[in-house]
Amino acid sequence: MLIDFHVHLFPDALAGRTLEKLSQTASEGGSGAPYFTDGTLEGTKRRMEDWGVDAIVTQHIATSPRSMHKVNDFAAQVRAERIYSFGSVHPDAPDALEELDRIRALGLDGVKMHPDYQNFFVDDDKMAALYERMAALRLPLLLHAGWDPLSPELVHAEPARIARVLDGFPNLTLIAAHLGGMRRYDQVEKHLLGRRNLYLDTAMTSPYLHDAAQYARIVRGHGLDRILFATDCPWSTPERELALLDRIGLDAQERAQVTAQNALALLGARPGCALPA
Repeated sequence: MLIDFHVHLFPDALAGRTLEKLSQTASEGGSGAPYFTDGTLEGTKRRMEDWGVDAIVTQHIATSPRSMHKVNDFAAQVRAERIYSFGSVHPDAPDALEELDRIRALGLDGVKMHPDYQNFFVDDDKMAALYERMAALRLPLLLHAGWDPLSPELVHAEPARIARVLDGFPNLTLIAAHLGGMRRYDQVEKHLLGRRNLYLDTAMTSPYLHDAAQYARIVRGHGLDRILFATDCPWSTPERELALLDRIGLDAQERAQVTAQNALALLGARPGCALPA
């Protein structure tokens, strides 16, 4: 079984121009970063079937306070039998705390926040009440971690800052995307490995981490029960991220743990997603 824990999709009317805009933002050479789906729900489902993915976890971002409610309505709309869905809150929205309650009431599976697109440092004091409410509601939080092309000179989620959040909110289940910090892998090793209220996802690691020994140190050093297979689709593919994972010599049970069992243990099995006994 294969579960992709970090997938982006958008309403049909917005998907095309959203991907074009994000592609230009993510491009370091000016020609546009490649993307591998059309960004729609149905298009993404078809590609995931082609890639042999059994279930996905969609990650949605409220990039402004006024978009927050619509983002969460869409997140609830796409949630289905083999589709888990994370909502989002914007830290500057006056009703962000109440929206966390609504995310729980909508049945969404967690919260996604992107410190660069939402313009906050992860250890800002203003985040405390949000973290406390997420912990109380048992909503896992997936954070973009490390560098991002939107803000290349100012990184809002350095591993050391994430470590301070983990220390301050031990009841919060936090998922640090991009193996704990895109382009910050030495700092991940220094500050984050082994923390029990932290998961690391593997999203979009293959373009940036080419040292299989360091990848293995992070994955095994943190603990295989706290690693979640993910791609950051449409910006990467299961083939690319699995190729990196398979370089570190996991046995069949370890691979199954990373590619499906951990996700099911964290989020709960859906119909059609249960692992064989």
